[in-house]
Amino acid sequence: MPEALYETLLNTVEKYHPSDDFTMFEKAYKIAYEAHGSQLRKSGEPYIIHPLSVAIILAELELDKESIVAGILHDVVEDTLMTHEEIVKEFNEEVAIIVDGVTKLSKIPYALDKEEIQAENYRKMFLAMAKDIRVVIIKLADRLHNMRTLKFMPEHKQKEKAKETLDIYAPLAHRLGISKIKVELEDLAFRYMHPEAYYDLVDKIARKRNEREDFVENIVEDVKNHLEEMNIEAEVDGRPKHFFSIYKKMVSQNKTLDQIYDLFAVRAVVESVKDCYGVLGVIHEMYKPIPGRFKDFIAMPKPNMYQSLHTTLIGPEGEPFEIQIRTYEMHKTAEYGIAAHWKYKEGKSGSKEESEEQKLSWLRHILEWQRDLSDNKEFMDALKTDLDVYTDQVYCFTPTGDVIDLPTGSTPIDFAYHIHSAIGNKMIGARVNGKLVTIDYKINNGDRIEIITSQNSKGPSRDWLNIVKSSQAKNKINQWFKREYKEENIIKGKELLEKNAKAKKMPLHDLLKPEWMKLVQRKYGFKDWDSVCASVGHGGLKEGQVINRLYEEYKKTQKEDITDESIIKHHTEKDKTKSKKKSKSGITVKGINDVAVRFSKCCNPVPGDEILGFITRGRGVSIHRTDCINMITLPEIERHRLIEAEWEVDTEGHDLLYQAEVQINGTDRTGLLVDISRVLTEEDLPVKSLNARSAKKGEAVFHITVEIKSIEQLNKLITKMKSLEGVEDIIRTSS
Repeated sequence: MPEALYETLLNTVEKYHPSDDFTMFEKAYKIAYEAHGSQLRKSGEPYIIHPLSVAIILAELELDKESIVAGILHDVVEDTLMTHEEIVKEFNEEVAIIVDGVTKLSKIPYALDKEEIQAENYRKMFLAMAKDIRVVIIKLADRLHNMRTLKFMPEHKQKEKAKETLDIYAPLAHRLGISKIKVELEDLAFRYMHPEAYYDLVDKIARKRNEREDFVENIVEDVKNHLEEMNIEAEVDGRPKHFFSIYKKMVSQNKTLDQIYDLFAVRAVVESVKDCYGVLGVIHEMYKPIPGRFKDFIAMPKPNMYQSLHTTLIGPEGEPFEIQIRTYEMHKTAEYGIAAHWKYKEGKSGSKEESEEQKLSWLRHILEWQRDLSDNKEFMDALKTDLDVYTDQVYCFTPTGDVIDLPTGSTPIDFAYHIHSAIGNKMIGARVNGKLVTIDYKINNGDRIEIITSQNSKGPSRDWLNIVKSSQAKNKINQWFKREYKEENIIKGKELLEKNAKAKKMPLHDLLKPEWMKLVQRKYGFKDWDSVCASVGHGGLKEGQVINRLYEEYKKTQKEDITDESIIKHHTEKDKTKSKKKSKSGITVKGINDVAVRFSKCCNPVPGDEILGFITRGRGVSIHRTDCINMITLPEIERHRLIEAEWEVDTEGHDLLYQAEVQINGTDRTGLLVDISRVLTEEDLPVKSLNARSAKKGEAVFHITVEIKSIEQLNKLITKMKSLEGVEDIIRTSS
């Protein structure tokens, strides 16, 4: 099967590749085949099938040979022993940089939770995109093939990957204009996120398909005939809208499928821009256009380079339908987006022209604000907002006539920060179409915006954060406050840290060891301690997070690291005298006081129980009851780890408390829980948990965890509980 896929790849490339030199492909295939070896995917197929499938997707986008080779090798560095240097040696630096950009972060120098790892991966991906946009195109192809084979993953993984695809990857494909990938990603993610809704929609559309196809075919034929009469050459066809876009419309507009008419769109593709407007004139003469539904994306392209004319009309039977009019070049850009600019070129491939730089302004915005966002959660929220496919755009003009696109609902403040941070920070007012407006004015399509600034401005107001719509503006306003009030934030942050440490009964200076502080700085991505304090001061980082991390390091130094050898050696030393100091645990382990001891949850021993110790690997000694099932069934090979342990006699009046669990079985009657609670109150025992449930045939079961001082106290409690009406049995249990 891998050989057949490789042949498919070469055949796909041959359709657009002007050269028949495939030596790079052959070498990449051989290296990947040997590197992945017997590695299998979840489906049980050889792993090499995945990189080959990714390469085929890239070839279908007609990408250059470096991209195809990087697609074949994209998992080699991550999953095998092949290094970046070896890829440079075998191919070139360009291929190695692309592969490195696609590779996930595999070694992270400090503990991160799942969201932080995800955020770090995206940060790396966007930085790699800045060097070479092909990185993200391969990443999208990689995700597309993974989504095509998602059925082999467990259900929770399917939903997790589908959500990530809808949140990040499909919007990313949209932002880069690659609708060919975006549409399939959305439909695949929809299938796994909402399977019932997906299959129900597929079934309903299938039943309506014939009726709708007839309707569209009649319109297509009619349009073709009129265009021929006007001597305009055009390809006219109808296409069904993809399932996810229909579903989103049904949800957002609260409509049923029967109420949505544009399940199909008509598309006319022509040679020139002049012909686009010619077709528009013919169409508007044939059918009545719906007011407000005409969009000229040729004169004002979308940020992802998409160009087309869109108009919605009333059909011959009174039903609305949409038509899109574009040139062949625009159609290619609509399907392939930014990928259309990385076709194979003789000589150096992948060279970007200056005009392409302007088309990636969105990427530059991402890179600007990701540098400023040290908090990973804030970064992820901003990224999802900025990627949101379904945020409509509003198009407005600068005083010099440049077109600016902003999210619908944007204000002059959004406009000012879109132009430059300095303009937003010095803004004191705005004019729209020559008239003064309030700063919360909602910008409309075609508005001409002029920002009024002053050097005497005191800067943005915090209220602006509630007014602006774009994540870019919000981030820049937040950055201004962080810089402007850094000193105040540092002082406030230090006060909050001091207060939190005091609540833990720890002087802050005992926690501020340089090596521990550096761990915190690395974990949260700060350059120095003042930046940590400033972040705490303005609320970007919780003081509890910082103190808890420092306290963890402090605790490590306070506990003796007990190894097997150290305890066993101490156990066999005959001349060691018994320490007089009282232990904190109330346990003596073979003559050693205050050893690192923990009480096992499997049997919850309390004073008075017969106990023994078990020497763990690196976590001290765990104390068990001698009748604990885990000790009784302990394998012979582990029995050398058992060590004598006993309860200390409390001669100093220390009140050490131990947790004990009991299960009460009885007849379900009104008031039983009240009676049990009364006994617990009378015995003055701290209750840590109490769970009650009804069992079969009118039985009631209670699980109670209490804190006690000794086994005698527990036995007294059990005796009193047994005297209650309806209580049939009491069993001592464990966690």
